Amino acid sequence: MEEYLAIRDDIVKKLTAKMPSDDVLYDLAELYKVFGDSTRIRILYALLDNELCVNDIAQLLGLSQTAVSHQLRVLKNNKLVKFRKDGKIVFYSLSDEHVRSIIEIGLEHVEE
Repeated sequence: MEEYLAIRDDIVKKLTAKMPSDDVLYDLAELYKVFGDSTRIRILYALLDNELCVNDIAQLLGLSQTAVSHQLRVLKNNKLVKFRKDGKIVFYSLSDEHVRSIIEIGLEHVEE
């Protein structure tokens, strides 16, 4: 590793010790990529206070059931939504309060 002269060596050493591993930072970047799609954001927003099935989401957003199912699969694989079955119907909701916070804080930021 190439060495550099750090102006604030104390801060650099402290931050180096706290810096997450490259794997963790990669996973974080991948998570934020999921939020880079407006359709997925619309689905997450719809699920903010509601539990909905694919048909409800498709009708609300004017999308095909196939498109909604695909996006829900991406969201589920990234642990942003969870599901429960009631007979043959699958209902989706946000996976936890962290997801709600990310959406709410993001909205607050862009609406300033």
